[in-house]
Amino acid sequence: MPLSSSSTSSSKSVRRAGSELERSDSITSQRFPGRRRSLIDDARKEREAAAAVAAVAAEAGEQIVFEEDDGRALVNLFFTLDSDKTHLLSRTLKVFETFEAKIHHLETRKAKDEAQSLEYFVRCEAPLSDVATLVASVKRNAQRVKTSQEVKFHWFPKKISDLDKCHHLITKYNPDLDPEHPGFTDPVYRERRQIVADIAFGYRHGDSIPRVKYTESEIATWREVYLTLRDLYSSHACSEYLDSFRLLEKHCGYGPDSVPQLEDISRFLKERSGFMLRPVAGLLSARDFLASLAFRVFQCTQYIRHGSSPMHSPEPDCIHELLGHVPMLADRTFAQFSQNLGLASLGASEEDIEKLSTLYWFTVEYGLCKQNGEVRAYGAGLLSSYGELLHSLSDEPEIREFQPEAAAAQPYQDQTYQPVYFVSESFADAKEKFRTFMAGIRRPFSIKFDPYTCSVEVLDDPGKIQGGLEKLKDELKTLSDALAVLS
Repeated sequence: MPLSSSSTSSSKSVRRAGSELERSDSITSQRFPGRRRSLIDDARKEREAAAAVAAVAAEAGEQIVFEEDDGRALVNLFFTLDSDKTHLLSRTLKVFETFEAKIHHLETRKAKDEAQSLEYFVRCEAPLSDVATLVASVKRNAQRVKTSQEVKFHWFPKKISDLDKCHHLITKYNPDLDPEHPGFTDPVYRERRQIVADIAFGYRHGDSIPRVKYTESEIATWREVYLTLRDLYSSHACSEYLDSFRLLEKHCGYGPDSVPQLEDISRFLKERSGFMLRPVAGLLSARDFLASLAFRVFQCTQYIRHGSSPMHSPEPDCIHELLGHVPMLADRTFAQFSQNLGLASLGASEEDIEKLSTLYWFTVEYGLCKQNGEVRAYGAGLLSSYGELLHSLSDEPEIREFQPEAAAAQPYQDQTYQPVYFVSESFADAKEKFRTFMAGIRRPFSIKFDPYTCSVEVLDDPGKIQGGLEKLKDELKTLSDALAVLS
């Protein structure tokens, strides 16, 4: 669970202290003099001992990070306690009471590398003059005490089953809500959409994707789009797309007379590139959709667009997904590029999510690439749209060299054809450029995907990084031995 805390006043300055800051304190009370005397003695002894620790820390050059707000210090404290020594918790919390610290947030979790220990995060407010002594007092009871500035980031899935929680739908084009939707005035279509949507709402990771028995009118819509676009692919689509499309026709039921089933396609993708499909009821939020890509999962609709508008859909439907996205996801290099986009989104800020979404738009949806001296399409929005596919490779739009920084800032069109497209030298080149772009996304951690457990590991500890390096050494040794055998 990410360590986060509540927001505080915006008028703050980050400060560092390395020595004890003393204050005078007077406590008077006529009632329960014996008990009051005991508290005073406890507090005095605590302060004296903490002052000595703080002085030693100051001499050692240790620095305490805190935020100052109107004479009060806002401190983020991380520390570890042995779970077998339950008295340490009450003793440590007593420190905050002694210094009259107001606790804003308290959180616990298992320590990273000690099975019997718990790690605590406390965000508290205390008098500015008591910061060093308070921290030193905590150090007398706890281990691995450290302070840091508050770091906030959004929740993100850690394992593939967590995608069951990534279902935030955007209802921008829902036929029940949008009067501009082609199916808004068609109650039969709206009922059909709800039936198909219920499949996605009931789906959980590990389930087989239920099959949909498509109606004759739905198959007719699929057939019209399929035959129209298939004639264009040989002259407009990239070679990776064409290779995969042929395999999908051979193994997954791609053809004009039936709509392929997601379960069959998902198994095919798993064998080819490690990607899987997951049914979704509609347009997902950018954060949830990108997070799915991090686990090589593509959230795919199962409904067919309204028959009155076969060549255009105001929202993603399975014609767009199956003809546009799926063939490219079967290519390993492109699959890796897509996953990298997803991994970059985990825990990213809203600003960075917007940049990544725009980058996704101009690559995965509307990307062009060079092959054998020609420009070809690889974007799903192009390969599933007859009109825009022709437009993108005509003389009308502006074609620019793909640079992630420029693409992420380019205004896009979702109501008409794009006026600007970005062309990559190759998928490998695009992947390397994106790797550089990722370095500019600021997060307090790094992410590593584990293909064996289909989970992501947060690299926020030197021990984890060292473990990753050991695995990498093993893989390099295997490759080195294989090269030696060949030579």
